[in-house]
Amino acid sequence: MPGTNKLIYESPDLSPSEFELFRKLIYQRAGIALSDNKSLLVSSRLARRLRGLSLPTFRDYHRLLQQPDQAAELQTAIDLLTTNETYFFRESRHFDVIADHARNHGRSQGPYRIWSAACSSGEEPYGLAMVLNERLGESGWEIVASDLSATMLARAREARYDIAAARQIPPAYLRRYCLKGTGAFDDTLLIQRHLRSRVSFDQVNLNEALPPLGLFDAILIRNVMIYFDAETKQRVVDRLLAVLRPGGLLIVSHAESLNGITGPLIKVSPSIYQRPGRVEVDYRRRQLP
Repeated sequence: MPGTNKLIYESPDLSPSEFELFRKLIYQRAGIALSDNKSLLVSSRLARRLRGLSLPTFRDYHRLLQQPDQAAELQTAIDLLTTNETYFFRESRHFDVIADHARNHGRSQGPYRIWSAACSSGEEPYGLAMVLNERLGESGWEIVASDLSATMLARAREARYDIAAARQIPPAYLRRYCLKGTGAFDDTLLIQRHLRSRVSFDQVNLNEALPPLGLFDAILIRNVMIYFDAETKQRVVDRLLAVLRPGGLLIVSHAESLNGITGPLIKVSPSIYQRPGRVEVDYRRRQLP
């Protein structure tokens, strides 16, 4: 409008030296190795925080993140710099393998336990819960889901998704395990209460010593290894192997591999590895409805 004074915030440029500061920060905190061409990503994702905090430069923001009383802001920065992209039954073949592996699990060994080690907004662990409920019934299984991002974990615990997510869920599972929202939630679906109760969520940094999570029959760490350098990848795998039972599965995404990683693992098929043990996997079977 004529005569109205308006302040326009212009995002500062991210200098090469500032980019190095944030590249070092995300590597130290999350083990993520940003490539040289990620400067624009860092700049675009953090610019809104500079604007919200009225900080003139990225260096000022980095300096703020070093303050002991800024743990919440540091978590916000890590959340912004961490890619969280997922959907229900992504790389569905992995769910087939889990179904077969779980069916061969001996009940005398206790509940079949899965760790979704980079669960993002929860689609992966809830999809796994549907599969296990089909194969093992309403008991005899547990799922632990974790992520570095507190924001993603909050969304996962809510267990409510846009109705468009229904396209990736097998119809039989959709009918049994999802509730359609009404009123203000008309365009959403909610995961059934029983499944929600069987999935526990924890904030876990895979680049640090693990909390006491127990032992697992399968660990999914998909679309994470691709961001780690070889040294970090080895450290993370060592931590995972320490909580993977003999015969247990370690599953990465189809875009990743564990080539060059040492440890007691057998490659079952691309992206699927097994700790030597007595549970065999027929990964060729099709299990989902």
